[in-house]
Amino acid sequence: MNVQTASPGGLLSYLVPIAIFAVIFFFRARRMSQTRPLKLEYLWMFPTLYLVVTILMLVQFPPTPVGWGICAAALAVGAALGWQRGKTMRITVDPVTHALNQKASVAGIAFIFVLIAVRAAVRAEGVAMHLNVALLTDALVVLALGLFATQRIEMYLRARRLLDEARAGQG
Repeated sequence: MNVQTASPGGLLSYLVPIAIFAVIFFFRARRMSQTRPLKLEYLWMFPTLYLVVTILMLVQFPPTPVGWGICAAALAVGAALGWQRGKTMRITVDPVTHALNQKASVAGIAFIFVLIAVRAAVRAEGVAMHLNVALLTDALVVLALGLFATQRIEMYLRARRLLDEARAGQG
């Protein structure tokens, strides 16, 4: 009896994580597409926590001088992507209570899906291509920091403007 099993680098090693990710992403996308309250005073919390984690990681395993340059470029790319992601978030102001609400757009959800897929591909193929996986990880962590921070900055600035306009229109 010949039983075929997947080798460690075989198709199964790619399909299982993709299937798990698809299930998790499906439930996450459903939750993200719902309208939720937006509290401006809390937008800084997650990027700050992620900044601390990033600093701890980079201090514990500092990149080479070239690595720092790559991390700086990754931060800039992350900032640009974060600004785009922030612009895809739908922000509304209740005209009576001036309560802010947010809702992720389908484009924004797809955007995150593409970023995660690219990250997974880079990490999976990095070893096969003899790339420095530690440097790739550093760059991806810093890219995510830029993304999270500028997304929330863009959302804050736009929400503040919408709130000011709503208040001015009522007065």
